[in-house]
Amino acid sequence: MSDTPALPATSREWHLLSRPVGWPKDEDFALVEAEIRQPGAGEVLVRNTYLSVDPYMRGRMSDAKSYVAPFELGKVMQGGAVGEVVASAAEGIAVGDHVLHFGGWREYATIDAKQAVKVDPDAAPLSTYLGVLGMTGLTAYAGLLRVGAFKEGDAVFVSGAAGAVGSQVGQIAKLKGASRVIGSAGSDDKVKLLVEEYGFDAAFNYKDGPVWEQLKAAAPEGIDVYFDNVGGEHLEAAIGALNLRGRAVICGMISQYNSTEPTPGPRNMVKILQNRLRVEGVLVGDHYDFQPQFVQEVGAWVRSGELKYRETVVEGIENNLEAFLGVLRGDNTGKMIVKL
Repeated sequence: MSDTPALPATSREWHLLSRPVGWPKDEDFALVEAEIRQPGAGEVLVRNTYLSVDPYMRGRMSDAKSYVAPFELGKVMQGGAVGEVVASAAEGIAVGDHVLHFGGWREYATIDAKQAVKVDPDAAPLSTYLGVLGMTGLTAYAGLLRVGAFKEGDAVFVSGAAGAVGSQVGQIAKLKGASRVIGSAGSDDKVKLLVEEYGFDAAFNYKDGPVWEQLKAAAPEGIDVYFDNVGGEHLEAAIGALNLRGRAVICGMISQYNSTEPTPGPRNMVKILQNRLRVEGVLVGDHYDFQPQFVQEVGAWVRSGELKYRETVVEGIENNLEAFLGVLRGDNTGKMIVKL
């Protein structure tokens, strides 16, 4: 094992104490001190620099059957993180390397080196590997181009368009030759950002009136692709606006993550039949084979300034939970990051 500088004996980490019912509450969680474990064979110890908080984490707090195992009660939660290797017992990863991994919600993480991906802090800021060049970016890229089968000339509607995924979907669509890109967001400032900075052709504040009315005004000739981060009223409006053989990409349904009762589905499902629509979910884990193409193309757009991104940065592990709740409230513009 490589020589290691003096390290603290303990690390702070967040545990899930009880499964939230409805909106998560402070008492469902605890920030605890845990002993730092030195790496065994094939492992590395990482001092986390940035942590990711994402809407999907709300689902993992429930024990309902889903596509990923729930967080275990009384144990550290997990999430995307990027940090510096401070001890290594693994070939190919040295002390001083920076890695992307899934041992978030803590200050230090001892992880299997096979689950760590080396990243270059000189090629792009470390935080971008959690957002624009990370999981959220790949979700946007694969969701639009592969699942949504986007083609030049398509009209695209994105809900939650000022978020980490939505803002990239709209910009990628524009860069790939969309005829029109429309976004919805929850504040006038975000609407302005979508049009003035991200280059959307139109955007609206969904709190200003019925979504279907505002969408119809923004896309009088309909849409070909809908990228859904919200669900509910947005999905129903989009189904009504999709043209013949339109595609709806279901990425998230943040409007109903904290619902305690079953939420009603769209009332116009007959449109799926009439217009031969395709509705398909996207999970980033199905598309890691797309990663090299994604990093090459999107990385070039980021470096050239053609693709813009925002981050909302919250300081301190003690504020990790509040940052997560902020994502559910829509407090963030772009990717929500916790800086340690």
